[in-house]
Amino acid sequence: MVTLIFAGQVQAQMMKKKGHPMRKIAVDSTVVTTHAATINGQSINYSATAGTMPVWNDMGEPVASLFYTYYKREMKGDLSDRPLVISFNGGPGSASVWMHIAYTGPKVLKIDAEGYPQQPYGIQDNPHSILDVADIVFVNPVNTGYSRPIVKEGEEVDKKMFFGINADIKYLADWISTFVTRNNRWLSPKYIIGESYGGTRVMGLSQELQDRQWMYLNGVIMVSPADYKSYGADNALSSALNIPYMAAAAWHHEVLPSDLQSKDLLEILPEVEAFAVDELLPALAKGGFISEAEKMKVAEKMARYTTIDKEKILQHNLDMPTSYFWKELLREEEGLTIGRLDSRYRGLDKKESGDRPEYNSELKSWLHSFTPAINYYLREHLNYKTDVKYNMFGPVHPWDRTEDDTRASLGRAMNHNPYLNVLVQSGYYDGATTYFNAKYTMWQIDPSGKMRDRFTFKGYRSGHMMYLRKEDLKLANDDLRSFILKTQPKGESAKY
Repeated sequence: MVTLIFAGQVQAQMMKKKGHPMRKIAVDSTVVTTHAATINGQSINYSATAGTMPVWNDMGEPVASLFYTYYKREMKGDLSDRPLVISFNGGPGSASVWMHIAYTGPKVLKIDAEGYPQQPYGIQDNPHSILDVADIVFVNPVNTGYSRPIVKEGEEVDKKMFFGINADIKYLADWISTFVTRNNRWLSPKYIIGESYGGTRVMGLSQELQDRQWMYLNGVIMVSPADYKSYGADNALSSALNIPYMAAAAWHHEVLPSDLQSKDLLEILPEVEAFAVDELLPALAKGGFISEAEKMKVAEKMARYTTIDKEKILQHNLDMPTSYFWKELLREEEGLTIGRLDSRYRGLDKKESGDRPEYNSELKSWLHSFTPAINYYLREHLNYKTDVKYNMFGPVHPWDRTEDDTRASLGRAMNHNPYLNVLVQSGYYDGATTYFNAKYTMWQIDPSGKMRDRFTFKGYRSGHMMYLRKEDLKLANDDLRSFILKTQPKGESAKY
């Protein structure tokens, strides 16, 4: 008889032998609770299923167990016209907690109107959730949340099976197919949404689901997407795409020249975007062979749009890292740093000197409020109780980023499926996966331009998790709701 244990639980197994209980989670389990809420002005009854479901290898053996939470509105009739949204966060290695209890789910954090932690910690109703128009399942990949790989006793985890762009896409597509089958959702319109690295994940999943699972989607939604095709490109491209974000962050902190600062943010961004593509990108492409006159002209404009001193920009050869910008923007005036994922947040370093912040001020703030809330919510509201640690971020590295064809995968999936539409949502103050980078990704998915009417971009006056700002929580959910309703076929055939 083969004994199966969870990877990382060897110490727990030894404790059991010494008389201590072993911490583990069931490979296959469900706990169902029922709830009521008022969402988008409607009184809604819904069930919440918190559980685990296996991932199998080619031999039909369970090799991992994924923790998920499935919200289903209680309605009469079949599910053929009830959309299903399959939701992922990113990392890689991040639990599906952020959008779960702060964006699309029926409960959200107790935080202030701008997204900062407040005690007592906890959750509250989310009147803007998309549960009125779609059911949602939040999926935690291996080693995130309560999800864990399973190994035979004495063996180690096969990291190549889970921890890489293509491995992640393959096993998650298999898992989604099983979930859809078990829950009788094959007839439902289906959407996948991914935040940050989840953007890479859902781009790849769009074709993987279609080609290997024969599952055709209605929509792919990318929230603050990470696209390693552009991040891994030549510095000239990735650096130029960051400048509009820098201008937005400088505008938010009210440090731009008065003629720019007096304008609305959306008035100045088109000007900076044009500079980035038409002037900065060609200048960076010329490298050390750029003329001195052109170099000075570009440096002066960069200084104007970012407020970073022209001489310091020249010292960086026009290629200013975002990490330097986070350290430098408020250094002289306030001695503070700004956040990476959300540059509205300010940080306090031990030393004002240096070329990058000592920590990510926004991430520390978010962990402050999310961690107690999700642990409380799952146990006390959804009644899923375990001693296994909930991994906000789990051990998934080294992560294999080779053979990344995900951007092209989404393009091919759209070519083959006339129903498939794309929504991109980004915060203007996100300095990690910048909004202009997201636009660039969207432009490159379909170089022909023949499908441009199937793409929608929405920007928000906040950062990576735009929904933490109260105003944008409503606006972003409304945009999601509109996208889901707009992309229902309504009897139209899938054809060109």
